[in-house]
Amino acid sequence: MMDRRKFIKMNAALGAGQLLNLQSAAAADPTGGILGSTHFPAKAKRVIYLYMAGGPSQFETFDHKPVMEKWHGQDLPESIIGGQRLTGMSANQSSLPVAASPYTFSQHGECGMDVSELLPHTAKIVDEIALVKTMFTEAINHGPANTFMQTGSQLAGRPSIGSWLDYGLGTGNPNLPPFVVMRTKGKGGQPLFARLWGNGFLPSEYQGVMFRPENDPVLFLNNPGDMDKTARRKVLDALRRLEELNQQVVFDPQIASRLAQYEMAYRMQDSVPEAVDTRNESKATFDLYGADAKKPGTFANNCLMARRLAERGVKFIQLYHQGWDQHSNCGGGVKKQCREVDQASAALVMDLKQRGLLDDTLVIWGGEFGRTAYSQGKLTKTQYGRDHHPGCFPTWFAGGGIKGGTVFGETDDYSYNIVSKDRMHVHDFHATILHLLGVDHKRLTFRFQGRSFRLTDVHGEVIHKILS
Repeated sequence: MMDRRKFIKMNAALGAGQLLNLQSAAAADPTGGILGSTHFPAKAKRVIYLYMAGGPSQFETFDHKPVMEKWHGQDLPESIIGGQRLTGMSANQSSLPVAASPYTFSQHGECGMDVSELLPHTAKIVDEIALVKTMFTEAINHGPANTFMQTGSQLAGRPSIGSWLDYGLGTGNPNLPPFVVMRTKGKGGQPLFARLWGNGFLPSEYQGVMFRPENDPVLFLNNPGDMDKTARRKVLDALRRLEELNQQVVFDPQIASRLAQYEMAYRMQDSVPEAVDTRNESKATFDLYGADAKKPGTFANNCLMARRLAERGVKFIQLYHQGWDQHSNCGGGVKKQCREVDQASAALVMDLKQRGLLDDTLVIWGGEFGRTAYSQGKLTKTQYGRDHHPGCFPTWFAGGGIKGGTVFGETDDYSYNIVSKDRMHVHDFHATILHLLGVDHKRLTFRFQGRSFRLTDVHGEVIHKILS
């Protein structure tokens, strides 16, 4: 007869062993994800997500509202606000005066899409993009809103989009991380936290890898000065044998994750320096991306790097560009931000297209929420600010499976409310991304604390109207 202690220990070992086998499947085959294959034919093989952290104003970019010029300086009608929540930064203002944008809009491309004068390069690619004017979220502050956009939950602890894709689909190149993150150097604004590209409750080998603009792109990638590649290989082989023995005793799933990360780091020692070396890029390519393309850490250089990583099979590449939180001097601030990202964003789409990569690369541009039609703080002829607005904001898509030249959704005369049935919630956004990659968002799950979790929680619908 088995005593209670032995029974518990045996069952714990069996459970841990099964979990370890499941979680280390991708480690055994570094190119394969847990799904084995897509649920249906994929239109995109990879994603490049250009994330404008801080919340770009729709009024100065993609949502033309000429009616606001007539109301400039007058209080935004209460019927428009409709009791919606305001942040503490403007809720106690004595008035909420409408602030019309000083920038002009023109129609571009065969589709006739309205684009602000601040985005002349993006205006050249409108026939390649699907502009969603009616993204919306429940989050009204940066921390929860950014976390929601990247993980599908306003609360920290869930896996990010790239981690889910790595877990489910694996990679096209085992020598590079499937999920790479880059930030524009020297940008201030709301802080970015590692949880935005974290693995959450997934095994740690699925977290995003940050590429830095200076010195070594990845920290601790190079061997110590007194160790060569052969010695490093011997150390890793010996460590693997020790950990396999340890695994038989402690049944720790993290052992397989650590070993997978060690092996990835070893392979990256050769692959990363080659991937980030842009010296062989042509003058025409640098001219396409703009004057900053040769400066490491700029948004232009990061876009060029994103194209190089996409060529080499990286599954999910995310570029963060901070500084869009325009609570004051919105007009001047957005003008500067657009100047920093406009040419390179458009160049990335054009570069991918001319190399035959756009058809199976999904490019996304957007932030975590929009801005208010009313001015935060005092409104003058030359100065105005805009507070956070989660009710509607623009995001554009291009490439793999997207119907170019499409405008999805309509907002009211103040871009404060959505007035059409065509709308895209954060969960719909994630469901659509997964769909384009051949994944049914309801079937990519991970069992954690007695519940099966997924990126879209218990919501989400694929937005077919923007798909080709």
